[in-house]
Amino acid sequence: MANSLPDRTDKPLLPSEQGDAERAKILVVDDRPENLLVSRTMLDELGHQVITVRSGDEALKYLLENDVAVILLDVNMPGMDGLETATYIRMRQKSAHTPIIFLTAYVEEMHTAKGYSLGAVDYILTPVTPDILRTKVKVFVQLHLMTRQAERQAEQRIALAREQAARAAAEESIRRSTFLADAGGVLSSSLNATATVNALAQFVVPVLGDLCVLALTDEQGNAGRMAIAWQSCGDGTGRHNELAAGLDNSEINAAMQQAMASGRMVVVTEVASAPARLAVMPVGEAVPKSLELGFKLGSLAVLPLVARERKLGALVLGAGLAERRFNPDTLALAGELATRAAVALDNCLLYAKIQDGDQRKNEFLAMLAHELRNPLAPIRNAVQLLRMPGHGQAKLNWALDVLERQTQQLVRLVDDLLDVARITQGRIILKLEPVDVAKVVGVAVEMSRPLIKAREHELAVTVPPAPLAVHGDYARVAQILTNLLNNAAKFTEPKGRIALSAEEDGADVVFRVRDSGMGIPGSMLGSIFELFSQADRSLDRAQGGLGIGLTIVRRLVNMQGGSVQVYSDGAQKGSEFVVRLPRAAVSCAEPPQVDAPRRKEAGQRVLIVDDYADAADSMAALLRFDGQDVRIAHDGPAALEAARRFAPSVVFLDIGLPGMNGFQVARALRTMPETKDCLLIAVSGYGQAEDHRNSQEAGFNRHLVKPVDLPVLQEILGSTKAGSVAVSVRG
Repeated sequence: MANSLPDRTDKPLLPSEQGDAERAKILVVDDRPENLLVSRTMLDELGHQVITVRSGDEALKYLLENDVAVILLDVNMPGMDGLETATYIRMRQKSAHTPIIFLTAYVEEMHTAKGYSLGAVDYILTPVTPDILRTKVKVFVQLHLMTRQAERQAEQRIALAREQAARAAAEESIRRSTFLADAGGVLSSSLNATATVNALAQFVVPVLGDLCVLALTDEQGNAGRMAIAWQSCGDGTGRHNELAAGLDNSEINAAMQQAMASGRMVVVTEVASAPARLAVMPVGEAVPKSLELGFKLGSLAVLPLVARERKLGALVLGAGLAERRFNPDTLALAGELATRAAVALDNCLLYAKIQDGDQRKNEFLAMLAHELRNPLAPIRNAVQLLRMPGHGQAKLNWALDVLERQTQQLVRLVDDLLDVARITQGRIILKLEPVDVAKVVGVAVEMSRPLIKAREHELAVTVPPAPLAVHGDYARVAQILTNLLNNAAKFTEPKGRIALSAEEDGADVVFRVRDSGMGIPGSMLGSIFELFSQADRSLDRAQGGLGIGLTIVRRLVNMQGGSVQVYSDGAQKGSEFVVRLPRAAVSCAEPPQVDAPRRKEAGQRVLIVDDYADAADSMAALLRFDGQDVRIAHDGPAALEAARRFAPSVVFLDIGLPGMNGFQVARALRTMPETKDCLLIAVSGYGQAEDHRNSQEAGFNRHLVKPVDLPVLQEILGSTKAGSVAVSVRG
């Protein structure tokens, strides 16, 4: 009966058969219950699970979720016959290759051909002979079980392989993490760069390679300090290490240069020379040394050490010719190590730089105290001599000369300090214009001539005969050349040679200052222009100075769009400073001229306001000697009271007054009828651009920086007498 419910009742399994993984499923499809019963009875003897369904639809539903060893399919069924059912079975991937045996009461040639085309393996005529049926089904069941067993074995092998791969990956991850953790301990064990590279090179061998070269580079990118470690393969002595200043191996050096230039790893799979020893230059020695490796170097891996976009050096790994090659895992681990090593070494170098800067700062402060005390001793001696009775005119002149020289020395030291402060804070204002090279060189030579003459140097000056100009600030270009000439004079033994030349070079003008002096050590060439840096750090410091002249030179050159470089072959081999400044068209401004001070008529009323009594009294004495009528006040209220009574035409007013400062006093004076039109001069130890601007805003006509020379005072008073008072902020 085609429409009756299918018989899904299977034969109950024996307890011993339940859960048996080797029992296969046999699907019997027939619309007749009696046929299903017969088939199941005949097949039960095989000991496998027999499933019976009564229609093609039921068969397809069952096959969606189950895998069977063989299908016994009745051809003639109402609704969906056996051939159509076989068609749908073959369309499903899961059952596409399941063997199908057709059961039919008669065999037509057309049905047979179509059945075989659908993948049928056999036709069995009904009524079925039990032995024939069991024999044919048993073959396919065994094939099915063998296939399942093979699949299980394959799955087991795959699972085993996956487990082994996962275990290997975990072990590799643990090894990698342990290695990097241990490397972190090595890298953090010291802030000394040399100690760090030496310890790391030894740590790397033999985990990553048979040879490790860890090299640091200088600011010019040349290999400098390096640590070399290697694992001997045949002598049984284990690891070796060596600190070196250089390595003489063309292939290793070329690979390092390539890695440093590209910023990427470089792998050399085969070293052409395959050396068994390396020639190195030991630290502090002049004779090369040969290192016996104990193996032939076969391949290289070079990794640049980069931190904060700065190339600090290179990590070189070497492998023996036959023993090992660099695999991807090793290179990846080496890359991670190189990244961490670069950060650690950058910290070491920064720490060393901070330490060096702190030491140079302390040396500078001690040097500053020394240089400031030097002029004070002769000044005090001269003052004490002047206090002694009975000295003649010769001793008086000597004392005055001492006071003048030492005061000029103090002023020069203070000016240098102020220049550094202004330049560092970006408060230097340049007047850029065409500057005649011959004239500015002449000014620099004249300013440096006293020191050069005192040390009996031979000076050679070479300038082109044709007009030549630079685009710069006249006074600052002269200051640059003067500082370089003074530096050459100080650091050259007496009766040495100094040469200053200027020449056109494309779009630049090149100034060269050469000397035959003490030279500059190679380690100082990169830092000679830094603040507080000085080649002579000896206790006696015969050359004197604060060691900031070259810092000023570099800052001023850079501000004018130029560059400065220094060259020296080493100690006692002289030095050369090369300054490049932009060339300008030959239409040069005249150098600034200073008007000669004029002796003015007496009688001007001058008020001096300064809380430092000696400064006020000494200025008053100079102006009284010049014929002026002078009054003194030491604070703001006293100044305002004196101004009401005295009605001065000129007021020299200190800014740093206690209580009521100079700016407040100036604003009050501008509101008083007695002083609203007077010439108001700020006098201060502060002379930066902001100080000048504040003075102008407070109502001052001019801003002078202490100490103020008498000619400057005479020029101011003369301009007042002539009625040419103008607001100005020049010092």
